[in-house]
Amino acid sequence: MSDHVYKISEVVGTSHKSSDHAIENAVSRARGTLRNMRWYEVAGQRGMIEEDGTIQYQVVLKVGFVIEE
Repeated sequence: MSDHVYKISEVVGTSHKSSDHAIENAVSRARGTLRNMRWYEVAGQRGMIEEDGTIQYQVVLKVGFVIEE
């Protein structure tokens, strides 16, 4: 097993369903452009209340991915 060096990218996921769904959205979309993703950390959470009372969940994630040799 080799030692790894990680780079961190910050992304924000959103959802009208839940904060968990916002996390899933962020990870899913980030996988489209970031290779070798290994972990995430919830760095912050907030929400937006729309005029009709609908809530949009917003979750800030730090996503760690391995830097290739």
